[in-house]
Amino acid sequence: MNTPLARPALSVRQQFRSILGGSIGNLIEWYDWYAYSVFSLYFASAFFPKDNETAQLLNTAGIFAIGFLMRPIGGWLMGRYADRYGRKSALTFSVLLMSAGSLLIALVPGYDRIGLLAPLLLVVARMIQGISIGGEYGTAATYLSEMAPRHLRGFYSSFQYVTTTMGQLVALGILMILQRYALTSEQLSDWGWRIPFGIGAVLALSAIYLRRGLVETQSFAQETTQLEQRGSLKELVKYAPELRLVIGFTIGLTVSYYTFTTYMQKFLVNTAGFSKNDATAIMVVTLIVFMLAQPILGLLGDRIGRKRLMILYGILAVLTTYPILTLLSQTQDRWTATLLIMLAMLILSMSTSISAIIKAELFPVHVRSLGVSFPYALAVALFGGTAEYIALLFKDRGHADWFYWYLTACIALSLWVSLRMRDTEKHSTLDR
Repeated sequence: MNTPLARPALSVRQQFRSILGGSIGNLIEWYDWYAYSVFSLYFASAFFPKDNETAQLLNTAGIFAIGFLMRPIGGWLMGRYADRYGRKSALTFSVLLMSAGSLLIALVPGYDRIGLLAPLLLVVARMIQGISIGGEYGTAATYLSEMAPRHLRGFYSSFQYVTTTMGQLVALGILMILQRYALTSEQLSDWGWRIPFGIGAVLALSAIYLRRGLVETQSFAQETTQLEQRGSLKELVKYAPELRLVIGFTIGLTVSYYTFTTYMQKFLVNTAGFSKNDATAIMVVTLIVFMLAQPILGLLGDRIGRKRLMILYGILAVLTTYPILTLLSQTQDRWTATLLIMLAMLILSMSTSISAIIKAELFPVHVRSLGVSFPYALAVALFGGTAEYIALLFKDRGHADWFYWYLTACIALSLWVSLRMRDTEKHSTLDR
């Protein structure tokens, strides 16, 4: 295969358009991914026997975790593809897979019609989506990092979580519209939950069109490494210390992220006792704040240094996580719950806003997408994807607060890694 020819540097306007195009596709794909969690309160009874709500949520959370277990496979496959044939092509293929998974969920009959085949097909759909999202994160993070100017890398890469969060907000927004203006709770549980997955399948197909106009990154276009070395696991293991760093600082981030952005909706209903409508409204407000905080803290990371911001996150999160979750479990006031979750998310933003660029700065071009995708997806699969299941399991056993300590311990581990890691900003492979 011929090495792609280098081309003149992109203008600021071209950079902005490419990042906007990549971000919109990322938004649509993450909407598809989050629709499962956002609507699981309604479709859990459609796929499992209707006897115990916590048991139904445990089953859907288990399938949610299975989707995450496919993410390392997606990270490997799509990371390898992106390092060999381009970030643009990999981003387009990942969104096609997501569309297929959403369409399957929208069409599969319920447990009352096809029995155990219903949850089995749901598992298949989540496996497809897991492969897709496993490749999407790493490739999109690599793309944004490589397109960014040196002095704004934290700012540009922060849009990874801006669009990720916006995807969840779109899912929540559709839920609120259906809850308040279109359908009754019974209709949502009966058939209305299929609507967002149908919308997701159509939106994912539209993202393919949007990504056709993306410009390939200069880093990939100018890479001269032989094809057989690009995206190779054999090459990647040469960077074992970097792989351990990615896994280490991802553990605390991913458990915290999925606790406060995904599981929290169920926590408010199943533990704190809020109504489904109130829980949805609280999550919308807090996620908007979380989304808006990303570019601000990304810029802060560009100014004070990314390592310093990661350490600050770790210290604050270790000190506040247990008290915040304890107070949340006891409050019945919507504003108190909103402020507590908002505080947790603002602290979390110190990490999420710069996580993509930190990983991208660790690896050279020929294994960068694989290096960002695979170890991150592995950590997310083992810790982020199981966070909700572990929380529900502890609650089911009568020890809900054990999960608070578990989350704190995960964050403490990531803090230790952040303290020991070198400052990637001063030793960035993006400058080589």
